[in-house]
Amino acid sequence: MSTESEERPNPAAADDGIEEDDDPPLLSSQALEALREFLSEQSSLGGAGGGRVDGGDDDQDEVRLVAEDWRLSQFWYDRETAETVAEEIRTLYRSTSSPIACIACPTLYAYLKKLDPSVPVKLLEYDKRFEQYGDDFIYYDYNQPEELLPSLKHNYQVIIADPPYLSKECLEKVAHTISLLAHPQDSYLLLLTGEVQKERAAELLNVHPCGFRPQHTNKLGNEFRLFTNYDPAGRLGGWEREV
Repeated sequence: MSTESEERPNPAAADDGIEEDDDPPLLSSQALEALREFLSEQSSLGGAGGGRVDGGDDDQDEVRLVAEDWRLSQFWYDRETAETVAEEIRTLYRSTSSPIACIACPTLYAYLKKLDPSVPVKLLEYDKRFEQYGDDFIYYDYNQPEELLPSLKHNYQVIIADPPYLSKECLEKVAHTISLLAHPQDSYLLLLTGEVQKERAAELLNVHPCGFRPQHTNKLGNEFRLFTNYDPAGRLGGWEREV
C-alpha cells in the first residue's frame, strides 16, 4: 500500500475559472536544505550505487565501495576502523611475507590495497559486484565452506574474517573455511563479529577480544568486537583482560 496521497484536480478552481500562476513554485527553507543534503549524498556515490567510506572531508583518504546490500547483511566499517585494522594487517604481512585472505570483509580489502597496493590479498566474498577487483576476487558461499581452490588451501598465515550473520551455524562454517586456509605453521587470525559470539569464537578459533572497538558507518544494534588468536600487545588496544 502506498503511503503517498494521490493528487486530485481542484474542481472549485476549475469552476471559478481561476488562471494558474505561471511563476515557478518556491520551496521552503526546510525543503531546500533537504534537497541540498540529498544532492550532496548523491554526488558522493561512486559508480552504480557506490558509496565512499570515510570519516571526514578529506577526499584523498576516501575509499569507494558499492552500496551496502542489507539483504546480504552488509555493513561497511567506518574509516577509522578500516584504517586501523588494515594497518595491523600490513604489520603482520611485513613480519610473515604471507599473502592475505579476507573473508567477507571488502572494506578491509579496499583499505589495505589503498594503504599498500603491493600486499597480495584475496577477497573471498559472496557478492559478485566485487568481481571488479579482478583476480583478487574469489566467489565464496559460507554454506559451502570446503569449496575452495586447491591453491588457497593452507596457504595463508594472515586471515581476516567477518562472518555475515551472527548465528552459530555461520560462525562454525566460516571457522571451517579458516582451518582450510590457514598455513600449517603459526597463523594470525583477526575475527570481526558480534559480542554475542565471544564464547563460541573462543571455543572454535581460540581467539580473544581486543580493546579496540570496531565501528560501522551505519550504527548497528549489536555490540561489535575484534578478536585475535595472538596478543597484539600495544596494538589494537591489546587483549582485553577479564577482571
